[in-house]
Amino acid sequence: MIEPKQEITRRSFLKFCGVVAGALGLGPGAAVKVAQALSSSERPPVLWLHFAECTGCSEAILRTTGPFFDVLIMNVISLDYHETLMAAAGQTVEDLLMDAAEDYRGEFFAVVEGAIPTADNGIYGMIGGRTMLSIAGEILPKAKAIISCGTCAAYGGLPAAEPNPTQAKGVAESLPELTVPVVNVSGCPPNPVTFVGVIADFLLQGRLPRLDIHGRPLFAYRKKIHSECPFKYDVSRCQKDNGCKGQWTYNNCPTIKFNDGISFPMQAGHPCIGCSEPDFWDHNTPFYHATKSNGK
Repeated sequence: MIEPKQEITRRSFLKFCGVVAGALGLGPGAAVKVAQALSSSERPPVLWLHFAECTGCSEAILRTTGPFFDVLIMNVISLDYHETLMAAAGQTVEDLLMDAAEDYRGEFFAVVEGAIPTADNGIYGMIGGRTMLSIAGEILPKAKAIISCGTCAAYGGLPAAEPNPTQAKGVAESLPELTVPVVNVSGCPPNPVTFVGVIADFLLQGRLPRLDIHGRPLFAYRKKIHSECPFKYDVSRCQKDNGCKGQWTYNNCPTIKFNDGISFPMQAGHPCIGCSEPDFWDHNTPFYHATKSNGK
């Protein structure tokens, strides 16, 4: 367990809770309820698994600053396993994972980051001499619920792009016999507020959020990006002609934004690439359209 090194002010904490409440559709007035839920002394244990990925989802979530992710989350959940954040390594860590999964059987949240290679019994993805597929098969059925963090864990993402020689797949597709509920927090990377929102919603309601047909929480993926984009009627800012995929992509990027609500791709002049949708890497390429410059 990693102890937080920074203090969090009540003001910044309530501000963040207000954002989470808004993302959940509860309105800013519910910030106090969210704060109470996230301040509960009953911290749910979390085991965070890394498979075929770039660690970008962890990096994005760790870089939230309103308040700092490590300060908030280390006081909300009991993060008992996370390979990127742990100082220990080797057999000690592997034993910790297996012991924690057994000790907290039926009580812990399993967060999965990355796709799972399944070809040839998963031999193309190995950790500590074991396949990622076998690790997932042993740990995930013991969880209370699974959060597939990022499009790779949700649907396979980049590792599953054609021709996909490793047969990389998302969590639910990799383990078709799995009976533990799976919530897909897709995106490349996903918004940290959406991830925290899933945890907060569970602590508030005692259940996981309602999901769409792709297993994503409806509170974050109910509307298309284009419908919420503030630039959709601004011909000088709209990225539609530059290959923007916001017209058929579901996510809360324009309303919640990234980096403490500072910006999102179109605000920075970049078209949406549809990264929260299944098979986006194959279906949405090319991500950019050539445009004329200086009348040429």
